[in-house]
Amino acid sequence: MVPTPDALTAAMRRALQLAALGPDRDVNPQVGCVILAADGTVVAEGWHGGSGSPHAEVVALAGLPVPLRTPEAARQLTAVVTLEPCNHTGRTGPCAIALIEAGIGAVYFAVSDSDPVAGGGADRLRAAGIPTEGGLLRAEVERFLAPWLTYRALGRPRVTLKWASSLDGRTAAADGTSQWITGPQARADVHLRRSRADAILVGTGTALADNPSLTARAADGTLLERQPIPVVVGDTVIPEEAALYAHPTPPLFYPGHDLAATLTALGSRGIRSVFVEGGPRVASALVRHGLVDEVLVYLAPVLLGGPRMALDSIGVTTIGGARRFTPVHTHTLGEDILIVAQPTAPIPNTEDN
Repeated sequence: MVPTPDALTAAMRRALQLAALGPDRDVNPQVGCVILAADGTVVAEGWHGGSGSPHAEVVALAGLPVPLRTPEAARQLTAVVTLEPCNHTGRTGPCAIALIEAGIGAVYFAVSDSDPVAGGGADRLRAAGIPTEGGLLRAEVERFLAPWLTYRALGRPRVTLKWASSLDGRTAAADGTSQWITGPQARADVHLRRSRADAILVGTGTALADNPSLTARAADGTLLERQPIPVVVGDTVIPEEAALYAHPTPPLFYPGHDLAATLTALGSRGIRSVFVEGGPRVASALVRHGLVDEVLVYLAPVLLGGPRMALDSIGVTTIGGARRFTPVHTHTLGEDILIVAQPTAPIPNTEDN
């Protein structure tokens, strides 16, 4: 007997919590697994500890009470996993085989693994006679796995583009001053999101004009425990006294203006998420070339007027060519509003004229 839908949903949410315990800067995805008895009781759980360590399913199976480790007893159990069990031998064996050999009675997972090498675990389980179903809480788990899924699909990190602006879209006053458009709660949110990213990217123009430290900081200025890797794109030399050289992690420099190549290079270094605060030139180029996966706009209730816009040309010449985004979340942060949006459809790559 399979646990109730409510029990399966609760187990998947628990599996997602477990997945978050694994390292989030690793070539492998964060995965959690919960094993349920027929009445919905959790009998074992596990998560993936990173590349080279046992996968979540194997950890959970190893944690089963001894009376449940026989194939006869395991047929009454259901495994709930955030990602489709793998179907290949790498540094560890196939999780699909581990579940089959353990005698697990049913498997539910959230997100399919599209990798042609690692994927296919669900089909292997079904071929062994184990009822297997995907899609349980898929949207929630996809959001959690977004950096890894983006890299798997596109070969580059997930790109989050952020700016703070006035209601009329200005990121600075006419004289260039911009501190502070938004209030302390919005700024704290930015630093928290920086700390969650693998890297933070700016262009040389921003690095020279603003002299940013590119760190993630608490309200009192102390560094948060987790810091993004600073990345600077462009040809201008950054002087040695620049603030970014005091960053806990040595900055990475990528000359030229080929942002797609830069992102691919970052992905090859194991960087799966990039937080962009790089000024209108870099921001516009990323949008123009279809390289933005998420936009964060912090709107302050002020009007500035003037020329300093968040974006310049993005290749749109008529309203029909507008780049459409779908709001995902809207948050009030003190007096400011944060809008989180994602492309409604894949953004075409519009070459520079």
